[in-house]
Amino acid sequence: MLLCMLGWVGYAPAQMLKITDQKTGEPLQQVTLINPSSELISLSNESGEVDMAPFVGSKSILISLMGYETVQRSFTELKSQNFRIALVPTNLQLSEIVISGTKWNQQSANLPIKISTISKERIAFQNPQTAADLLGISGKVYIQKSQQGGGSPMIRGFATNRLLYVVDGVRMNSAIFRGGNIQNVINLDPFILDQTEVLFGPGSVIYGSDAIGGVMSFQTQKPTFSGEKNFLVSGKLNSRYSSSNQEKTIHADLNLGWKKWALLTSFSNWDYDHLRQGKNGPDDYLKPFHVKRLNGIDQIVAQEKGRLKQIPSAYSQYNVMQKIRFKPNASWDFDYGFHRSQTSPYGRYDRHNRTRNSLPRYAEWNYGPQVWQLNLLQVKHTADLRLVDQMSLKIAHQVFEESRIDRSFQDPLRTIQEEHVDAVSINWDFQKLIDEKHTVSYGIEWVKNKVESTGMTQQIETGQVQAGPARYPAADWYTWGIYLNEEFGLSQKANLQAGLRYSRNQISATFSDEFYSFPFEESELNEGALTGSLGVAIRPNSDWVVQGNFGTAFRAPNVDDLGKVFDSEPGSVTVPNPNLRPEYAYSVDLGFAKKFRDFVKVDFSAYYTILDDALVRRNFSLNGADSIRYQGELSQVQAIQNAAQARVFGLQMGMEMRISRTLKFFTDLNYQQGKEELSDGSLSPSRHAAPFFGLSRLEYQKKGLTAQLYFQYQGEQSFEHLAIEERNKDEIYAKDQNGNNYSPAWYTANFKVSYPIYKTIHTLVGIENITDQRYRPYSSGISGAGRNILISLSYNF
Repeated sequence: MLLCMLGWVGYAPAQMLKITDQKTGEPLQQVTLINPSSELISLSNESGEVDMAPFVGSKSILISLMGYETVQRSFTELKSQNFRIALVPTNLQLSEIVISGTKWNQQSANLPIKISTISKERIAFQNPQTAADLLGISGKVYIQKSQQGGGSPMIRGFATNRLLYVVDGVRMNSAIFRGGNIQNVINLDPFILDQTEVLFGPGSVIYGSDAIGGVMSFQTQKPTFSGEKNFLVSGKLNSRYSSSNQEKTIHADLNLGWKKWALLTSFSNWDYDHLRQGKNGPDDYLKPFHVKRLNGIDQIVAQEKGRLKQIPSAYSQYNVMQKIRFKPNASWDFDYGFHRSQTSPYGRYDRHNRTRNSLPRYAEWNYGPQVWQLNLLQVKHTADLRLVDQMSLKIAHQVFEESRIDRSFQDPLRTIQEEHVDAVSINWDFQKLIDEKHTVSYGIEWVKNKVESTGMTQQIETGQVQAGPARYPAADWYTWGIYLNEEFGLSQKANLQAGLRYSRNQISATFSDEFYSFPFEESELNEGALTGSLGVAIRPNSDWVVQGNFGTAFRAPNVDDLGKVFDSEPGSVTVPNPNLRPEYAYSVDLGFAKKFRDFVKVDFSAYYTILDDALVRRNFSLNGADSIRYQGELSQVQAIQNAAQARVFGLQMGMEMRISRTLKFFTDLNYQQGKEELSDGSLSPSRHAAPFFGLSRLEYQKKGLTAQLYFQYQGEQSFEHLAIEERNKDEIYAKDQNGNNYSPAWYTANFKVSYPIYKTIHTLVGIENITDQRYRPYSSGISGAGRNILISLSYNF
C-alpha cells in the first residue's frame, strides 16, 4: 500500500505562507485566511503553512485565529515579508487548537463540547512521574491508584472501560479492558507527548465503543524536518530524582531532520522504590507489617520507620520510541512509529492489605510485567478533490501483555494467569470543506482483537508446575464502524455540529471445561449500535463562547465482560455470561466561557448523563448453584449483566486571572453525583463518581523564571455516599467516628520553580506535599506520596 501511494506522489511546487506565534516561534495551525471580496477561504496546516496561489493579487487578506490579534495584509505586502508572518497572542484565550473533537485540527471555540488540553510546556514544568499523574495535573480528571504502578482516570462519573484512550488517533482500549480499576495509561511516556487532550462527555460518534464519559487523546512527538537548513540535529536529555520513592529517571531523545526525511528516537527509564506516605493523617492508612519469605517460610515482618513506607509498591519501567517520517511535498506525509513499554512485576498494594483470621490474606499478589507495543503507519494527504480535502489513513498493530500472580499466606501453591492480546486496526478518515459554512468529516474503522489466556499453578517448594484455570476464554473480538459528522456555520457567530455513527461488534469465544463446568462451550455475540450527536457553539462576541450538546454513546460488551473468571471481592467470584448486549448513554451538556477584558476568564459547564442497560456485576447462578469453591474459598457466584440504570449529574468550573504582567492565578473545581440502580430496585451512589476535587495555582513568570505555588484537594466521601460495593473494603478506607469506612477530605500544598541555568540547560526544583499530609485519593488502595523533594535537570540541543 505504501509503495502504491508513493507511486502517486509527484512534485507540487507552491508559494507557501508561513504563520507562527510571535512569542514562541511555533507554527500555528488552523489560521483562517479570507479574501472578503471573493469569499475565498483557506486554513493553515499543522506546519503553519498556507498555499497562497489562490490569493495572488488580492488587495485584502484577513488572517485570524482565536486567541490572536487579527491582521489584514495584501498579497504584495505578504510577498515583501517573504511570505512570513507572526501573530500576536492575546493575554487570555477562549479557544485553542484541538484534534480530538473530530480527528481534525479545529478551534475548540467552534465545537459544542468541552475539551481540555495539556501542552508539552505544561508537562515539562509539572514533570509528572507517569501519564496518569499527567492527567491529574489538569485539575479536571480524577486519578485512582490501587498501587504505585497504576493510575485509573475518572471523568464525569465514569472510569475504566467507559472511557476511551487514544494514542496518535489509535484506540488503546483492548478486548480485556475491565470495569475494575486499570493501569494501562502508565504505558505512555510523558516525555514524548506533544499535547494531551481530554474530551468530556460522549465521543462514540467519532470513536465508537467505550467513549461514554470521555476520550483521552495523547499525541506523541513527530520527527522534525530541517526546514531551511540542509540537515538538522536536535534533542534533549532529562534526569529526575524524587525523595518520596527514591525515583531515578532518565530520558533521551534525538531528532535527525533533512528536507524530506526525518527520524526521531526516544528512550526513557524509571526506577521507583517503595512509596513513602505522609506523617499527618489517618492512622488507618498505616500498615504495621509486610510478608516476607525467609528460610522457606512466610513470615510477618514488622514495618520500620514509623510504618510510612508502603511495601510492596516498588517497580521500574522503560519506554522506547522510534519514528520515521517522509514528506515528499506539501500534499503527502508518511509517518511510521514504533512504541514499546514494559514494567517490572509490581505488587498490588491494596490486596496485600487484606487479612483473614487476623493474618495476612496473601503472601503474594503481584502484577507481572505489563507490556504494550504499537506499530503505526500514518499516511496523510491534502488535495482539493470533489469529496476530499484531507485524508488520513492509520494502520496499527498493538500487543498487550499482562499477568497476575497470587499466593495465599503460608500456602505453597502460587497461581499464575497470563493474558496476551493482538490488536489490529485500520482507520480511514476524510474531511471536505464544502464552502466557508459547511465542513464534512467522515470515515470508517475496523478493529480486531485476538485474546489468548493461560493459567497455571506452581508449587514453590518443589518447583512443579501444572495447568490451571485461565482468566479468559480464547476469543476474537471485532468491531467496525462508519461515521459522518457535519459542521455548519449558521452565521459568523454560531456553529452547528451534527454526527451519526453505526457500529457492529462481534465476539467469538471458546470456553474450556477442564476446571469449571460451564453450561456452554462456545459463545457468539453480534450486536449493532447507532449513536448520534447534535450541538451548537455560539460566540456572541470575541469575549464569549456558549456551548450546548446532546449526544449518545455506547459500550459494546468485550471479552472481559462476557468471559472472565476472577475474585471481585472477598467471598465472591465472577463467572462468564454470554447473554449480553451494549449499554447506552444519553447525555446533555451546557457550558460557557467568558473573558472580562484581559483580566479574568471564567468557564462553566453542567452535564447530565443517563446510562441505560448498564453492564454491572450482579448475583448469578452456575449450573443451578449460587455459590462455588474458588481458590479454596466458598464464594457467591456473580456475573456481568445488563441489569441497571445509572445517572450522573455534575458541574465543572474554572477561572484564570491575570493579576499582573508576571502573576497569574488558575483554579479548576469539579463536582459530580451519581446514582446506580441495584438488583432490588434501590439506588446506590455510583462507584466512579469522585467526590468534589480541584486544583488551584498561583504562577509567577519573569525572564525565564517560572515559579508556581499550587494546591490539590478533595472533599470528603462519607460512608453514606460510598457505593454499596465499596463500604466493606477495609483495606482501602479510613474509619469515621462510628467505625464505618469513608474517604476523608485532604489537600496538598506544593511549590515548584524552573529556571534556565544556560540557554540550553533548565533546572526544576520542587517540594510536593509540603505539610507532609497522609492522604489517600478516593477509592485508592495506596496513599499518595508524603513530602517529596523533586530535582530535575534537562539539556536541549
